[in-house]
Amino acid sequence: MTFTGSAHTGQQLRVHPNLVEKSIPFTMEADSLNCCVLGEDVTPEQPEFALFIREVVREMTAKAGQKCTAIRRIIVPQTQIKAVSDALIARLQKVVVGDPAQEGVKMGALVNAEQRQDVQDNVNRLVQSGCEVLLGGKADLNAAGAFFPPTLLLCTQPDEVSAVHAIEAFGPVATLMPYQNSEHAMQLARAGEGSLAGTLVTASGALAREFILGAARAHGRIQVLNEESSVESTGHGSPLPQLVHGGPGRAGGGEELGGLRSVKHYMQRTAIQGSPTMLAAIGQQWVRGAQVAEDRIHPFRKYFEEIQPGDSLLTPRRTLTEADIVNFACLSGDHFYAHMDKIAAAESIFGERVVHGYFLISAAAGLFVDAGVGPVIANYGMENLRFIEPVKPGDTIQVRLTCKRKTVKRQRNAEEKATGVVEWSVEIFNQHQQAVALYSILTLVARQQGDFPA
Repeated sequence: MTFTGSAHTGQQLRVHPNLVEKSIPFTMEADSLNCCVLGEDVTPEQPEFALFIREVVREMTAKAGQKCTAIRRIIVPQTQIKAVSDALIARLQKVVVGDPAQEGVKMGALVNAEQRQDVQDNVNRLVQSGCEVLLGGKADLNAAGAFFPPTLLLCTQPDEVSAVHAIEAFGPVATLMPYQNSEHAMQLARAGEGSLAGTLVTASGALAREFILGAARAHGRIQVLNEESSVESTGHGSPLPQLVHGGPGRAGGGEELGGLRSVKHYMQRTAIQGSPTMLAAIGQQWVRGAQVAEDRIHPFRKYFEEIQPGDSLLTPRRTLTEADIVNFACLSGDHFYAHMDKIAAAESIFGERVVHGYFLISAAAGLFVDAGVGPVIANYGMENLRFIEPVKPGDTIQVRLTCKRKTVKRQRNAEEKATGVVEWSVEIFNQHQQAVALYSILTLVARQQGDFPA
């Protein structure tokens, strides 16, 4: 059973005795007042400011604002209200409304005259509730075509005017509102009581993490937009095929369940979109493609507390030879034809003999391991090994070792050594900078401070 309507009515239906008694699956789709938030760190001189203005204008005018994911609430620092309003007005005034078939027209009509009247009624309600019209706000209801002008409203007291978080004018309409600090911004973002999509525009990883932790529970998806991610960003409201569409209290509740997926169905989940570096800052876990940090101290010389996600080492190079292949085959007993039979290897998909994959892993370890006694106690395992490209005699390899994440191992007693597990990303490249092998290793690393104080 699927219901589309107000959130209040939907909540009443959700607990209807007949639905509860018969365990009828119920999905509620209600109004979704999506928001776009400008971070406190962004000023008009930064590229993120222009990205913010572009994103808001695009979401207001695409499909004449008649999308369930369109931006309805524009949340910006109090100090940036004038700069943002001036920039939005300047962009929106250039939007030509009319027949999309005509050259230069940027926005078409609403679905029909009835919808235009509905948008006008809701704009009037917002104004009567305390919002100010900065641009547009009134359609010619007698004119041919269901056109409605791009409309920008201002609500100077968003905490006192509940209508801006509850009334949706389903057209090219959005309300600008100020926030005083980061906590206030998160409070306003949550005030919509659940939305499909939100966007945070910031250049600060720390700010993004704080916002996600404080506001994610009220959104189905949050896009973190900055200069780096803008190159490949799909945009505020673009659906991603690998996600279940929906947000808290919204569409998407009727997904198939099974195993762990069934457990997760009853948990609040939010997808985070952003650049690798931004995602690493939010999740405190390095992801491939994010920035790395290198210093003169080998990562294996650091205690568990000193290692941070993103700490990285680029090793010296090593050229692999036929002697390496023969020696490894004799040592391991692996005489597979692709390594040892020159004629058979020439007729294989490789065209010639190739280096053993396990020797490649061993050679990589020889490049990145620090041999001296130190905080690293043991190799704890290997995961997700993939051989990407064949390595042939004469190829030169180099390794990038990067800390992905850390996990504390709790001491069972005061006599047990205090340790933690560090997961490292290992990327082996050839002389052409092509990845030839990717995997993760786990190391057991000593901690300086145990769970049992001395």
